[in-house]
Formats: sequence, structure tokens, C-alpha cells
Amino acid sequence: MMPSIRLIVGLGNPGEKYIGTRHNAGADFVSALATQHNIDLKVEKKLSARLGRGSVAGADVRLLIPDTYMNHSGKAVALAVNYFQIQPQEVLIAHDELDMPPGASRFKFDGGHGGHNGLRDIIPAIGGSRAFWRLRVGIGHPGHASQVSGWVLSKAGKTEQALIDLSIDESLRALPLLLNGDEVKAMTRLHSSDKTKDDI
Repeated sequence: MMPSIRLIVGLGNPGEKYIGTRHNAGADFVSALATQHNIDLKVEKKLSARLGRGSVAGADVRLLIPDTYMNHSGKAVALAVNYFQIQPQEVLIAHDELDMPPGASRFKFDGGHGGHNGLRDIIPAIGGSRAFWRLRVGIGHPGHASQVSGWVLSKAGKTEQALIDLSIDESLRALPLLLNGDEVKAMTRLHSSDKTKDDI
């Protein structure tokens, strides 16, 4: 049986200029989770992150949002897993996903970084292990690689953002299944809950 999740990390960029941008979808998920469960996220300078701890669906978890920029996300994650003696497979990383449309989100265990700069930095920082959980929050693709940087660092349109928000809500509903060890049900639920413009 897979170890239970003890650390949930939301990736994004710090600072007001990045609030609400597509690249911050993972951080937005963890912020929503913290609000839902009245978990206070406090600045922990020694971990280069905002950190909180509480009960989610009966599971004792820590929530973490790195205070580093996306491409240095590994620093905060490595500091946390080492300090709290957490194994990679006990970690869930929430991040934006270019290869999925707004309105879709997926749980996934293991795999490469898929070109995501946050995951690219985290994998070597935690000893090269890729064996951690991910929550992939779809943000869509601009259509060409040269446009990706501007795309992820800008805000989604009103309709797109509404779809992203709906997929985050669905992820919050499916998370208890994952935390309680029912990985297949959690993944199936998210897979079947994709939203489209008709849902707005």
C-alpha cells in the first residue's frame, strides 16, 4: 500500500504582479485548500515558504507554497521534506499544466517534469526521485512554444479562469479520496469531472 500524503505543495511565483496568473494555478489550489480547512499559512523563512498544518479529510497534512520563483521551487520542497523527514511518495505537488485545457485537472503519480520549470527544479532537489504525486491543473496551450512564457505569466480570460476555478473546486472534492488511500477512485473522479464552457 502506498504511504499516505503528508505534504501538499502549491507551485507559483511570489509577489503581487503574479497573483491570478496561469502559472500560479497550483498555489491557488493550496490557498483554496487552506481556506476550506481553516489552515493558516505563515511565512517560514527557514523553509523559504508559507507553511500551514491541519487536518484534511482526517489526514494530518502540511500545506506549503514556496516563496521562491517557480524555477527555484526545489529549494523549499527539499528543505521541507528534509526537515520533516517526508518521503517523496508522501508529497503531492499541485501545478499548472499546459497540455490540458482549462476545466480539466488530473492526479498523477511519478513521471518526468514535462517541461514544467517547477518540477524540473524539484526532481534533482529531492535526490532525483520522480516518485511523488502531482495535481495537474489545466491552463491550456497558447499554440506555439515561443508564446509559452508570456502565456503562463499572464492572467487567463474570464471564461478560461472560471473553468480553471471549477477544476480546482473539483480537485478539492476529489482530494479526500486520494488522502484516504483510494487513488484509483480519486483519479477516476477527476477524470470524469472535466468542465467545459457549458458548465459556466
